[in-house]
Amino acid sequence: MFERLEKSFLTIETGEAYQPVRVAYDLLQPNKLQMIFDQLKCVATKNRNDQSWEIFWRDETDEIHFESLESFKKPSNPLRLGTFIIKNDTLYLNLPSFKRACLLIPLLHQLIDSSVIKINKADFINKVFGLNERLPHGLTEIYDDTELDNIIRQRIHDYHEVEGRCEHAATAEEAFKILSEYTQTESHKRLPFAERFLFQEIEGSEMDDTYLGFYIFLRSRELVAIRRWFGETGYTLGDAADETVEQVFGGMNIDIIE
Repeated sequence: MFERLEKSFLTIETGEAYQPVRVAYDLLQPNKLQMIFDQLKCVATKNRNDQSWEIFWRDETDEIHFESLESFKKPSNPLRLGTFIIKNDTLYLNLPSFKRACLLIPLLHQLIDSSVIKINKADFINKVFGLNERLPHGLTEIYDDTELDNIIRQRIHDYHEVEGRCEHAATAEEAFKILSEYTQTESHKRLPFAERFLFQEIEGSEMDDTYLGFYIFLRSRELVAIRRWFGETGYTLGDAADETVEQVFGGMNIDIIE
């Protein structure tokens, strides 16, 4: 599903577009986390002084599939998938692509108990970069908490406003029209340069459902970035969401991470 990309924009070793993702976990039991990292063969200490680690494509992560790139699975040359670092009682996982985020986050949920770390949010960039384009130097400035929180608050405010208008509509047809207009407006909006996804617990739901929602959220935005890179300026987030949902639910035996 993450189709092999042309090289007119920057890609990483495993073939997908370079689109950085920073995942934040609430650190509940730091000492246990260190013990777990010491036990995981796919994790290696990067710098014990600043509490940072690297996660590699080997052992516990060996089943992750990157199509024809099996040659990277050599013990002498393991591929680094991402890095961890602890700052201000938060564990950050930094990854270079949307696909790696979609692959690794559910796997880490299985490897590390939720009593030790709890996933909170993922910040990411809604664009692809040219081969010779100057890359952002450090992502802390890009992932501005105030700006990202404001985007979410505005989105929630707009949704509740439309929800109220629908509830007070005179007829079901009027309510549907209000909702349809809102959906169309949202799908045609220009995506912000950086955005945030919140992993909120929904009572009675499984984490697998949350991770599927995360996949659809990121995949839709990846499609918009790539299609617009190739000049499809009319391609909207609504188009991408329809395409992604069709790929996930529209066929038999579809691997949504492929």
